[in-house]
This record gives sequence, structure tokens and C-alpha cells, in this order.
Amino acid sequence: MHGEFKVSGGKLVVVDLEVRDDRIAQVVVSGDFFLEPDEALDDITAALDGIPASASLAQLEHAVAAATREATLVGFDARSVAFAVLRALGRSTGWGDLDVELLDTGPQHPAMQMALDEVIARQVGAGVRPPTLRVWEWASNAVIIGSFQSLSNEVDLEAAARHHTTVVRRISGGGAMFVEPGNTITYSLYVPTSLVEGMSFAESSAFLDAWVIRALRELGVDASYVPLNDIASPAGKIGGAAQKRLASKVVLHHVTMSYDMDAAAMTDILRIGREKLSDKGHVSAGKRVDPIRSQTGLSRAAVVEAMIGHFERSYGLTRVDLDEPTREEAASLATAKYADPAWTARIP
Repeated sequence: MHGEFKVSGGKLVVVDLEVRDDRIAQVVVSGDFFLEPDEALDDITAALDGIPASASLAQLEHAVAAATREATLVGFDARSVAFAVLRALGRSTGWGDLDVELLDTGPQHPAMQMALDEVIARQVGAGVRPPTLRVWEWASNAVIIGSFQSLSNEVDLEAAARHHTTVVRRISGGGAMFVEPGNTITYSLYVPTSLVEGMSFAESSAFLDAWVIRALRELGVDASYVPLNDIASPAGKIGGAAQKRLASKVVLHHVTMSYDMDAAAMTDILRIGREKLSDKGHVSAGKRVDPIRSQTGLSRAAVVEAMIGHFERSYGLTRVDLDEPTREEAASLATAKYADPAWTARIP
């Protein structure tokens, strides 16, 4: 049984093992990492040998950490070894284990966008659709509030109406996002939870968006991930992520980034409280966000194609169009749920 884990910004950890009587055996740990002293590799192997195959990530990490307390690990750590073990056991997957589809759903209005997210996530969880990447095209302005946000605390509804902006509520947590057609890049990933097995929300968000960080850097943007869920550069925030883990063992992970923006409209519509900004070092939402256009000089279409191209080179992609049954199911859900004022104002 073979498992690999590439440390973000670090080295590759490889674990080969067998399972005998429900316990780990014949462990071989290898990789392009650095480790001193050499004997510490034998200590790692001994620490893993005999551990129950059902051991949690935390238990595996603890065993390796205890065995390497006096060693120097460079380019990897105990947690990365534990992830490689889980992958060898088949309890965790990597990008290379997935056949991802790029689903083109065309320009859609806000309620339909929310419904598509839920329907596609359900399909991936049910196994009737493979892991999927979707880059949204917006047909109209929107403010998307998080599942647990207060509508009245976050949005000035009169201002939203003045700016012809529809307010919708998504099923994931996180903060409010202002989007405009042509000025926003939004994407969703629908992947099995095994891809982020053992990861915290912050760890999984950074892991799932690592490809975007790399793509932006290729375009000249000094992008980085800022916990808990922001993509940023020295010039300012670029975008934010939100995530929902469904009972069907699928992760819905979506990100909205500003390609360009109408800062005046955004600050008119969104109620950005002083408490929220108190640790940001800024006094307005407009000053917190720095669009991709100003940092690349590229068209939105060129940025999106560069992102997709990087994902395809990294993990592979099969391009497909939206099928009619999915469109019909999403349209029905959009009307019944996401366009219903009762859902939008479920937390007034």
C-alpha cells in the first residue's frame, strides 16, 4: 500500500506499508526531505509499526512527533507523515487520485448560482457526478451573505435596490461578498472529504486554494493565503473562501475574488462594522480589497484561462457542459429556496 503527501512549500513524503491483523506493518518512509540524524528515520518507522490501521490523523501525528522529538526535520513534519500514512491506507486521497471535470454552467442569476452549488455538491456526494470545478459567470449583480449572517446587519437593502443588486444567502458560512458581472471571479470545487481528511477548516481552505495561489503568482501577483480564509497580496485582499462539508462526504468549497470593483457601490450596500475592521488596519471595505486587474493588467478572460490552465496542468481536467436534468433541478431549487425571502431573511 502506497501513499504520498506533498508539503505545501516543502518536500514530498512517501509511505509504503502493509496491514496485518488490522495493524500497520512493514512501514517504509521515504522522500526528498532532510532529516538529522539519519537514525531518526528508523525511529519514525518503529513508531508507526503496530499502530492500529484505524488510528486517527492525530494519533499518527503524535506517534511520529514523539519519535522525532530530538531530531531535526526540514521540509516536512510529523503531520505530513501522518497524512502520507492515511493515503497509503486509502483513507485519504490526493489530487492525483481524482478525475476532475470542469463544468460550464454559463451566465446565471444569483439564486440559480446558489442552487447550482447545492445540486452539484449533492450529485458529487451521491457519486453520480465526479469531482468538479466550476467557474461562475454572473448574469447580474449580487450580494451573497453567509449562512449564519444577519441580513439586516450585513446589507443595506435600499442601497442594494438602488444598485440593482440581488441579495441571496448561501449554505456555507463566512462573510458577505459583493459581485458584479465582468468584475468578479468566482469558482467552486466539489470534492470528496477524503481529499481533506484530518485537515482543519483553515488547513483545508489553504490546501484547496493552493493551485490558485500558484496561478496568480505565475501572473505576477504576490499572492498568499491569510488565515482564516483570505487570499491576499501586499497590495491588499484579493478574495475570500467559504466551505461547507455535507453529510454525504463531499466538500463544497467556493471562492470569490475581485478582478475589478465598484468600491463606492460595495461600501454603499455592505454594512462593514468597526468591530470587523478593528484588526484589519483599514477603515473601509473598499480600501481592504485590491482587484486582480490592477496587479496584472490582463483581461478577466485571460486571468480565468490562466487559472484553469494551471489547474489542468497540475491535476488534469475534462471539460463538460451543464446537462438539462441538472439545470432543471437547480432551477426548481432556486425558486423554492434561494429566491424565497424566508430563506434570505432566515436570520433577519
